Amino acid sequence: MSDRAAVGDPAGHAARTASDRPVVTIFELYGAGATAVGQKVAEALGLPFHRQAFSSEELEAGEDATLQRNAVLATVYSAMGGAYGGFDTRDVVATQQQKYDLVMENNRVVRGYADEGGVIVGRNAAVILGDRPNTLNVLLTGSVEDRVRRAAEEAGIPVERAARRQKREDDVRAEMSKALYGWDPRLPDRYDLVINTSRITLDAAAEAIVNAIRPRRA
Repeated sequence: MSDRAAVGDPAGHAARTASDRPVVTIFELYGAGATAVGQKVAEALGLPFHRQAFSSEELEAGEDATLQRNAVLATVYSAMGGAYGGFDTRDVVATQQQKYDLVMENNRVVRGYADEGGVIVGRNAAVILGDRPNTLNVLLTGSVEDRVRRAAEEAGIPVERAARRQKREDDVRAEMSKALYGWDPRLPDRYDLVINTSRITLDAAAEAIVNAIRPRRA
């Protein structure tokens, strides 16, 4: 602690206050229930809920349609090396600058959310806030069959369409994280809690998360 903070510096107090606010980060494999669980946790803790940066609909739409509507996602695809966006003539220097800009902006957004306290889905928040106190990093997983069925029910779409989304989305979200942050969010090593929602209900998953984060608020 700095001398200024020790004698009651307002900025130091504000920093401590912000870090005391609980944060839950959630990464899900497609259909594992992050939205439902995250909203339940946010409600129970009285915190804001922040959705993923890109929806399933945006990732499903196909490159041409998506890129026309979402310039940020177009830039992400470009920074990933063109594998998903068809950028055959990209410039390496420009791609590295795109990655830097995307990471810096996402870091700013996630840290802003964390200053308020909240539940953050996706956005590589487990990496960005890895050293933050009062933060619980959660991975939601489950069998492919259960995840596809749940996603179809939640979105009101046929199971066949949800299955196509699952195959694409699990890969694309992981590739985004690897390209921009150098980690695979499907691996368990950066999480405090891994929950299989094929075996544990969404209500029970939310309760487990709330119970895990509450002691950290003391």
